[in-house]
Amino acid sequence: MTVLVTGATGGFGGYAINALESLIPLDEIIGLARSEKKAARLEAQGVATRIGDYADPDSLDRAFAGVDRLLFVSGAPGAPGERERQHANVVDAAKKTGVKFIAYTSFAQATAVNNMLSADHVATEKRIEESGIDHTFLRNNWYLENELTLIDVAKRTGKLPYAAGDATIGWALKSEYARAAAIIVSGTTRTPKILELSGAARSYADLSAALGRILGAPIKPLPLTTEDFTRTLEDAGLPEGAASGLAGVQKLIAHGDLEVLSSDFEKTLGHPLTPLDEALRTILKQA
Repeated sequence: MTVLVTGATGGFGGYAINALESLIPLDEIIGLARSEKKAARLEAQGVATRIGDYADPDSLDRAFAGVDRLLFVSGAPGAPGERERQHANVVDAAKKTGVKFIAYTSFAQATAVNNMLSADHVATEKRIEESGIDHTFLRNNWYLENELTLIDVAKRTGKLPYAAGDATIGWALKSEYARAAAIIVSGTTRTPKILELSGAARSYADLSAALGRILGAPIKPLPLTTEDFTRTLEDAGLPEGAASGLAGVQKLIAHGDLEVLSSDFEKTLGHPLTPLDEALRTILKQA
């Protein structure tokens, strides 16, 4: 059996590779990198690599040859339609080369919500279903690491800005989402068609309180309108585009798109998720 991890030189892919090493033999693991330079670090770990780019179908055909199981890590959003086209290239190459199983990192409640992040995932899920390849959609909620920008503002000002109101999020560490993906793609456990991977439902007020406990100084939750949230981030030094992007995320959170109650995550891992305070300590050390 061979398992190929796309995006293997990125954060999620790197965590998944590390997790796979504890689940299956190293010689069954392949990491996909976009260049020989990026592949060098993986090869130094003893991980076999192949070169491929989501935008280059021929490179994917070569990279997927002989691969049995694919951990398809979704690409970063780009120009309108770009990620959907690139993801289609991945699925088409997997079908062409005879890949037998795809684990795809999708979005929480993908087919039940409609937001700026979900559309490409819905299209990709549909493409995978139409391919006839056996699969599991890993509907990941939200990486705690995604909040580092707001956490940095809170550390500097003593206030955590947000525009999501009382809505809750299923935060967990990126490494935990990646381990769940590794478990599923390894074939060492059951492979349901859909997994809603979500941590405990927490609000930004909960995050503020936890951050205050970690830092040893009160962090005040600062609920704002979308406009005031954007302005606050710009005043804190964020570029206009980055501030607007985070404001868009706050809108979908406020809408309840990340409010998921599911035990899939802990069942897949076989143990409880890292508690919020401990998870915060982890990302603050890495930041």
